[in-house]
Amino acid sequence: MHQVIASPQGDKFVIACPGARKGMQIPRAMHQELSGAVSDGHKVPGWLAEAARQAWGLELSGRPAKGNVLVRPLTPLNYSRATWEINKGCNFNCEHCYLAERKFEGLPREEKDRLLLMLRDAGVLWMQFTGGEPTIDRDFVHSYRYAYGLGMLIEILTNGSRLHRPDVIELFSSMRPHKVTVSLYGATAESFDSLTRKPGAYKLLMKGLKAAKESGIPLELVLIITKHNSHEIAAMREIAEEYAQAYTEYSNISPTYNGTAEPLAAQAPGLLDKSTIFQGCPAGHTFFHVDPHGFATMCKIGRENPISLMAEGLDGLLRLPAIADAQMLRSGGCSGCELSASCRVCRPLAKAYQEAKAPLNTYCQHGNGDDAA
Repeated sequence: MHQVIASPQGDKFVIACPGARKGMQIPRAMHQELSGAVSDGHKVPGWLAEAARQAWGLELSGRPAKGNVLVRPLTPLNYSRATWEINKGCNFNCEHCYLAERKFEGLPREEKDRLLLMLRDAGVLWMQFTGGEPTIDRDFVHSYRYAYGLGMLIEILTNGSRLHRPDVIELFSSMRPHKVTVSLYGATAESFDSLTRKPGAYKLLMKGLKAAKESGIPLELVLIITKHNSHEIAAMREIAEEYAQAYTEYSNISPTYNGTAEPLAAQAPGLLDKSTIFQGCPAGHTFFHVDPHGFATMCKIGRENPISLMAEGLDGLLRLPAIADAQMLRSGGCSGCELSASCRVCRPLAKAYQEAKAPLNTYCQHGNGDDAA
């Protein structure tokens, strides 16, 4: 299996190592040299062997390029990242979930392979498996191996309930993910199981965190702050510091992506995160989302005018930038807002809040007494 990946990224070329954060940029000529070395049966070029040794401690000197270096093809498309809901089904029933429905359904295995090949050919290097809970999909292990073999750097967004399983540990140990991001819903079984509405969920999570740490699998934790666990923030941070390489905190509970309000009941009063001003994002231009049936949208929230990749192929993605731009217009309830320059909510998410008739203080500065300054 390959040790490093050489990939075009827009008008640039990069080299990455699965499981490592550090990468490097190379000129087009070096990418072409690597492609030739692989196809002609040559050894890894000296410059790459030295760079890999310094960056990642890999020993590639004298080794054949084929099998050690995976060279991804050039693509006319400019996408570098994608998220894929392999299945919306989940073994938890979280009160705050943004999904409108959590059905166990999706593409058959052969179509999953065809979709992943299309994502590779669209330029996707950073690939996030999400759900639902991705690890419970019957084809998760197969699809992970296939995506890895296509030269994708993989992130798993998971509730951690299956991290302890030997097949999952073996998979992540033999084919290193870029990272595994685990949601933390509390620091005790009482709070955790209350939010997930799954008896025993906390026990499964902790079992998974311990197994991953023992196996050296890179973890990041997302601390989901709600009314169930806001009193445990310090303890949640301690768990994150023990088991994760990094962690973030998230308290902005959103409606479902189609604008129903049920998840807002879990939001902790007074803990709306106001740290980041929204300054635009590349959704629909260099990044996109795919649902379990192969429909591409700008992101997980902005799902208007979905494009069927299974029916249209990659040509369908040519329409996505315009679809994304239309959804990002400040219109409807946000039209003419005097605080738009310092708003912290993107337009598709604001629309979901408005359709859910959410109180302004759950997402908007107007509802918190903020001013334009």
